[in-house]
Amino acid sequence: MTYDPTGHLLLTPVDREAPVRVRRLRQLGFGDRPDPAFDEFAHRLAEVTGAPYSMVNFIDENRQFFAGLHTPAGTHSDNDLAAAGGGDVSRFMARDHGYCPHVVVRRKALVLEDVCDYPRFAGNPVVDEIGIRSYLGAPLIDRTGIALGTICVVDTEPRPWGRAGLETIKSLATELIEQIHRREDSSI
Repeated sequence: MTYDPTGHLLLTPVDREAPVRVRRLRQLGFGDRPDPAFDEFAHRLAEVTGAPYSMVNFIDENRQFFAGLHTPAGTHSDNDLAAAGGGDVSRFMARDHGYCPHVVVRRKALVLEDVCDYPRFAGNPVVDEIGIRSYLGAPLIDRTGIALGTICVVDTEPRPWGRAGLETIKSLATELIEQIHRREDSSI
């Protein structure tokens, strides 16, 4: 963890694996442009969980990139996560926003039924800027052992994800990693 000069705990964990992850993402050709297969996977993720927003998220040293994105409108432009204040958040998000950086560093799924129940997570910028109230995410750990990013779903209302939600997100992360491996194998 890092701290700001005013003594408040910052929410983004130190990510020592980021340089290795960036090299692996480049090798796979991921992390800088939308991918229709990942958009489709995000859509399916939203259907399975009933969440309004879902993402396939790759993380580098400075930002997050939603290579796959589903929103309530069902569109997949570069600006389609509606923020609480009427603004937009693009497919790119700062690394210190949201909960996926925690999932990548911890290498474990994270269930936040109501982010406001957790002081560590309630102060995250996505709560005020976008209106996020619940999160469910799992890491995408590939065959090399690198956590490439996450799959996640979020809602603007608290959600009782429970054990079933945790098992679902972990299973879908495994499914997507298998898809990524098949894609890599077919390109050799």
